[in-house]
Amino acid sequence: MNETTARVHELHLYRQYFDLVAAGAKTIEVRVKYPHLADLTAGDTLRFRIKGTDETCEVKVERVTEYPDFEALLDDEGPANVNPTAAREQQLANIRAIYPPEKEALGALAIRMRRGAV
Repeated sequence: MNETTARVHELHLYRQYFDLVAAGAKTIEVRVKYPHLADLTAGDTLRFRIKGTDETCEVKVERVTEYPDFEALLDDEGPANVNPTAAREQQLANIRAIYPPEKEALGALAIRMRRGAV
């Protein structure tokens, strides 16, 4: 029998999103389907860090869902789960400001996460 072990993945996050995750208000993290995230799975831990600081926040991954683009992700997951402080169109603009079209073309990942005991 093959047993897998939950892993810890460290990712950088902008302050505004970090604060929402730390407060438990942001339950879906949006990422491009980069190769280094290919093995991300339920049960893993994400350790978010604000770049250039020692501030971290850990969450448990509940599921990872792949989408063809950010619009499909927001429509299916619900914008309030991604960022409860911004409307859908503003979120789409914000995400696309971080990830240009050639990155979005790789596919989008919705990472459902839970704060609390990790």
